[in-house]
Amino acid sequence: MKTVEDYIRTIPNFPKEGIMFRDITTVLQDADGFRLAVDEMTNLIKDEEVDVIVGAESRGFMFGCPMAYNLHKSFVPIRKKGKLPCETISEEYALEYGTATIEIHKDAIRPGQKVVIVDDLLATGGTLEAMIKLVERLGGEVVSSVFLIELEGLNARAKMPDRKIESVIKYPGA
Repeated sequence: MKTVEDYIRTIPNFPKEGIMFRDITTVLQDADGFRLAVDEMTNLIKDEEVDVIVGAESRGFMFGCPMAYNLHKSFVPIRKKGKLPCETISEEYALEYGTATIEIHKDAIRPGQKVVIVDDLLATGGTLEAMIKLVERLGGEVVSSVFLIELEGLNARAKMPDRKIESVIKYPGA
């Protein structure tokens, strides 16, 4: 029986020398691979008390929406600055070279709602930290974060030792 990792294509030296790029498009383009990935990510939180699934633009949408559907929960998108049409709050975070800003609608999370954050990749943890801040500013409680892939060598977990973080696949390097 195939695993999710069997569907992931590794591309050496992309986008620069020394990087092993983990390409998830090969998971998405295969019906069995996509179902397996969504099911495994959903299973990581099946026993959590959760009200809302929050997904990061854009790959977090690809996994978060079917997870929310499977669990009969609502889905809330977190998007890049300027992409949401109603009143938002925003959070800036550091990138390797510069900063980025993400936003969520002010009315997307109600105080006390239990939230699971979903994305495809946990690398340095900058995006995750920013998403947690947005959810908590709205009064939500982040009960877990779920990723398809985690790059353990970038030590995101060490920055958030008290957070519950789940990953389907863990790669040791960057």
